[in-house]
Amino acid sequence: MGQYTASQRKNVRILLVGDARVGKTSLILSLVSEEYPEEVPPRAEEITIPANVTPEQVPTSIVDFSALEQSEDALAAEINKAHVVCIVYAVDDDDTLDRITSHWLPLIRAKCNPSLDGEGDAEAEAEGDVQREPIRKPIVLVGNKIDLIEYSTMDSVLAIMEDYPEIESCVECSAKTLHNISEMFYYAQKAVLHPTSPLYMMEEQELTSACKKSLVRIFKICDIDGDNLLNDYELNLFQRRCFNTPLQPQILDEVKAVIQKNVPDGIYNDAVTLKGFLFLHCLFIQRGRNETTWAVLRRFGYNDQLEMCHEYLRPPLKIPPGSSTELSHRGQQFLIAVFERYDRDGDGALSPEEHKMLFSTCPSAPWSYSTDIRKSCPINETTGWVTLHGWLCRWTLMTLIDVVKTMEYLAYLGFNVHENDSQLAAIHVTRERRIDLAKRQSSRSVYKCHVIGPKGSGKTGMCRGFLVEDMHKLIGKEFKTNVVHCINSVQVYGQEKHLILRDIDVRHALDPLQPQEVNCDVACLVYDSSNPRSFEYVARIYIKYYAESKIPVMIVGTKCDMDERRQDYLMQPSEFCDKYKLLPPHLFSLKTNKKELYTKLATMAAFPHLRQFGLMTEDPKLWWKAGLGVAAATMLGFIVLKTISAAGAHTR
Repeated sequence: MGQYTASQRKNVRILLVGDARVGKTSLILSLVSEEYPEEVPPRAEEITIPANVTPEQVPTSIVDFSALEQSEDALAAEINKAHVVCIVYAVDDDDTLDRITSHWLPLIRAKCNPSLDGEGDAEAEAEGDVQREPIRKPIVLVGNKIDLIEYSTMDSVLAIMEDYPEIESCVECSAKTLHNISEMFYYAQKAVLHPTSPLYMMEEQELTSACKKSLVRIFKICDIDGDNLLNDYELNLFQRRCFNTPLQPQILDEVKAVIQKNVPDGIYNDAVTLKGFLFLHCLFIQRGRNETTWAVLRRFGYNDQLEMCHEYLRPPLKIPPGSSTELSHRGQQFLIAVFERYDRDGDGALSPEEHKMLFSTCPSAPWSYSTDIRKSCPINETTGWVTLHGWLCRWTLMTLIDVVKTMEYLAYLGFNVHENDSQLAAIHVTRERRIDLAKRQSSRSVYKCHVIGPKGSGKTGMCRGFLVEDMHKLIGKEFKTNVVHCINSVQVYGQEKHLILRDIDVRHALDPLQPQEVNCDVACLVYDSSNPRSFEYVARIYIKYYAESKIPVMIVGTKCDMDERRQDYLMQPSEFCDKYKLLPPHLFSLKTNKKELYTKLATMAAFPHLRQFGLMTEDPKLWWKAGLGVAAATMLGFIVLKTISAAGAHTR
């Protein structure tokens, strides 16, 4: 993909207003014919200049206004349709200059904001409208007939600019001699495509808070080594990404010299500090080079309101029914690089402070550090901090359940810039589940398992046990957080797969399950083997939702360290599984600290076509052949090291 730039206007509409006989029409005709018209009509027809002859390569419409031929309502309509308004005055007539502030600027403000003109107040009040910022239409002040005087009116015009921030620029020209005619329309185009007001406050002579915030984020993204400085290598990368050209050593030295001269702490150890970076953009704007700062902002996804563009954050992604979304290799490598950049102490884990700094380029963190990521992913059990493995697991989880959010946060973290591609390159869309069934093998690397069982069955403890090395630590622990997903990796025939356990919250035994609670890659129905009334719920769930489905099911009896009780149901669990051709119930306890259950669940998800696993338990060769199919699908020529037969036969 080529460089991304935030969407700009596809055209520019310029309106010329001003008092009679200031030369509005002459300016338009002189631009078009490149000579001064001897006869000037009361009003010029609207003209459109093709993109290939404009400096900014954007089609430009120029509209004339005449008070003799048009009404005030027509003027109001034209003001609102225009992207920029040029107020023309005659440099040899002070009255036309005075009328800029006494008539034209107040009029334009009023027409853009009817409530300021006393119109629409009742309607707005009736609708309960919230007080909004007034609309500021970009203005260019144009002093015509400069050929008639030997002085400049710029001092007077600059004073006006200080009181009206919507005035983008001013220019003196002559329709008769063609002096500055092209420049006048270029400034008008520039006022639309590269406006000053979102970037810079004239009164304070400094960047706006929104501009500063945006540039701070850009600085952090470009600071690859995380030392709060932009060295020569990082500056060159920044230059290439924004302008597709390297920064010449001589120019780089000159830039540093300018920063050093004006901001003593703008350079440190021959590298540019954040203060120096902000000063540089302030200087660009003060020198009328708004387009430079806008090019940078748009390359990093900002629109004209300095908000991240919807198209930049959420590029269109087509996901066929039955497909899922995973991180691609490029996506994983980018996230590893981000993790390592912010793991300042190099301990292989993100502390709460490092985690906070990592997401400082985002509006907020995508999850809570204390109540989400530390409860849903593997962590360093000594410090309680998130490891690299846990970090990738959490992103894998978010990519499966909310891929749009993943793409947004990849953009906030700078994937588009560092990879010179959209976030789509970080996402892998799997083939449809029906194709997996037809081909008798799964190509996925992330599986979703729904864990369903009655209250008190121990399903939450079983889910949390997936995350820890020593399950004994969970015995007797009360799980208070609302985290419903737990994710970790498992080995399936020598291949690393991610298994997501979703703890389905069941409030009452008769509550129906929603389709999104039923559909998954493998279902795990959990009952308390020490509670005689626990299995009935699981049996009813299976018969109602899974008996006729193609979703593999594992029945798990928890708390097997306690006395196993006979279940108050028509059939005992083993008889039930035998009848429905399921694997025998897997008995599980946190006290045994055994992890075979999770491998079995992932393996069942990997074989979506083998619905009735109970038929395979006596034939290990079938497991072996199926295992070869999975391995072949994921790595050509990979030698299968082990089979699942032992795990399949293991029930305790």
